[in-house]
Amino acid sequence: MALDMDQLRRIFYEECRENLEVLERELLALDPDAEVDLDIINTIFRAAHSIKGGGATFNLNEISQFTHVMETLLDEAREGKRRLDATTIDLLLKGGDCINSMLVAYETGTDFDHALRDALTDQLNELLNGGVISGDAVPTANADKLQPEQGSSAGDWIIHFKPHKEMFFSGNDPVRILREMFDLGAECVIECVQDTLPTLSEIEPEMCYLSWKITVDGVVTRDQLEEIFEWVEDECDLEITQAEGEQVEEVVLEDAPTKAEPAQENSVPSPVSDKPKAPTKATASKADAVSSIRVEIDKVDNLINLVGELVITQSMLTELGQNFSESKLERLQAGLDQLLQNTKELQESVLNIRMLPISFAFNRFPRLIRDLSSQLGKSVELIIEGEQTELDKTVLERITDPLVHLVRNAVDHGLESPEVRLEKGKSETGRVNLYAYHQGGSIVIEVRDDGAGLNKERVWKKAIEKGLLHSETSIDDLSDHQVYNLIFAPGFSTAEVVSDVSGRGVGMDVVKRNIEDLGGHIEVDSKADEGSVFRISLPLTLAILDGQLVKLADQVFVVPLISIIESIQIESDRVKVATGGVELYRLRDENIPILRLKEEFCLGESGALDKQLLCLVEAGGNRIGLLLDEMLGQQQVVIKSLESNYTRVNGISGATILGDGSVSLILDVQGLMSGFLSRVSDANNHIAA
Repeated sequence: MALDMDQLRRIFYEECRENLEVLERELLALDPDAEVDLDIINTIFRAAHSIKGGGATFNLNEISQFTHVMETLLDEAREGKRRLDATTIDLLLKGGDCINSMLVAYETGTDFDHALRDALTDQLNELLNGGVISGDAVPTANADKLQPEQGSSAGDWIIHFKPHKEMFFSGNDPVRILREMFDLGAECVIECVQDTLPTLSEIEPEMCYLSWKITVDGVVTRDQLEEIFEWVEDECDLEITQAEGEQVEEVVLEDAPTKAEPAQENSVPSPVSDKPKAPTKATASKADAVSSIRVEIDKVDNLINLVGELVITQSMLTELGQNFSESKLERLQAGLDQLLQNTKELQESVLNIRMLPISFAFNRFPRLIRDLSSQLGKSVELIIEGEQTELDKTVLERITDPLVHLVRNAVDHGLESPEVRLEKGKSETGRVNLYAYHQGGSIVIEVRDDGAGLNKERVWKKAIEKGLLHSETSIDDLSDHQVYNLIFAPGFSTAEVVSDVSGRGVGMDVVKRNIEDLGGHIEVDSKADEGSVFRISLPLTLAILDGQLVKLADQVFVVPLISIIESIQIESDRVKVATGGVELYRLRDENIPILRLKEEFCLGESGALDKQLLCLVEAGGNRIGLLLDEMLGQQQVVIKSLESNYTRVNGISGATILGDGSVSLILDVQGLMSGFLSRVSDANNHIAA
């Protein structure tokens, strides 16, 4: 069976990104001022080594060669010859970014920044040539593990390397290992052993039949040799010994060859093609669109079991239908009930497969905080809680950018400089908290900081200056919540200095719009000199919705159940008309604006209020009452995108197909509320003018 190299290469891309995440996470965990943690350094080294090895296997030479320089530096740290200070860690982090850019270039068939790669390579080499310190100068609890093996240079190393026949199946290639022997910079002599090579008629192209005897100069340490073979130690028979003056028949490979010379005409070639094919633009765009997900085997097993149950139930119903009689009616009903249960469990199981911990989004923020604190000259501590909280993969991917913007604002605008914090009696180090938790059928994400908080008066003045409020609007006429929500207006910014971090007034409106597009909402709380809290509420999934079916004229709509507070029969004496013709319903000392949905969707007039139902809904911290003709049952509905199948409609978030085959539109509560309140505000401002 031929190997699908494109599929193997895609697997490598995924694994490479995982290793880059490990490399970044562990580098950020290193404390340059603390005692050396050998376990962390080994983890970083293994990640870099895997990237280099995989790159060489697939002939991604730029990645392999660049990572080799990083690996050499990390190897010196493993051996105690170098301490990873803050400067070195920063350089290695930039190296990880560079590898990622090269990976994207290979994946999409585009080019990467060669100048940046070369500059980083020069910096790494400069550090290697001039920054080496002795192992004795490195304080570590595991100093004995860092010392090179005594007497390792006493004589030449003799290595007997016999790969198992199935080595190629794992993606490993003996040729790559032989090449790495030359990277040690020592004299190396290799003899190919062909004793187990079968006849031409018996040979299997996917098997490895050759073995090698390698002689390496004794200046190389045993650890260096074992490191080369550590990734194939379970796939080969390996013997490393040291001897004085053993005579070896010389078969010298010239400077780091790109291809091992075959022992004879029948030798086995590497299964990996010489060069990765650069994808065409069409292929590249397709690759960009492909998204994958890793699933726990328990979830897959559960899914398979449920499918089995479904097949059994289907077989039973088929048998009942073949010779159906009235006597089988009870069994038919039981079978249909079982089918309903199986379908519901299958639906939950499939949705569960799409659920991922939010740590996939949170993991990028330690690096972001490190870079921002260095750039802005602030000391910042990041605290992450609830990172194992799960939500749908689609929601997870689309919420990351808004979170990045909120965290950047928290560090830039929210936290004061160390000097100002000390003057206020605060700790010099500011705190940013990321907290995720489930609440009902939603996930709530909070971004907190202990900075200066929002200046209510300053926000109010800026809003009047920008024309967001009428010039005669007093600050006392607005609640704190109303003032703070003004920061989500397009172009709003209170920053005195425009920087490359923030201050242009572009972003918070986009953050709010993106969150609302996901069916969620954002609200902000703040206290002077205590900090701010941005609270995002999102649905767990965009595929299934718990909905309340409602009727307007002869049309059935779906109201998301999560938005509904309560439903009441209207008492006409509680309805008042405010300035601008806005109807308000007095409920428990609160005036609720009434939105007549029939008029909103041009379905006719609502008629007398005392015959109507009022459905109180909440979104973005605001409440309104939706005027309805009738409320039907509740049910879960499968969401279909209206925008991708038709066009975007204001006040409608999607559509679904009901049990009778009819199409029902799903109300966008946040969109309806925003449009309604905006019209009310414009009307009031017009009257005031």
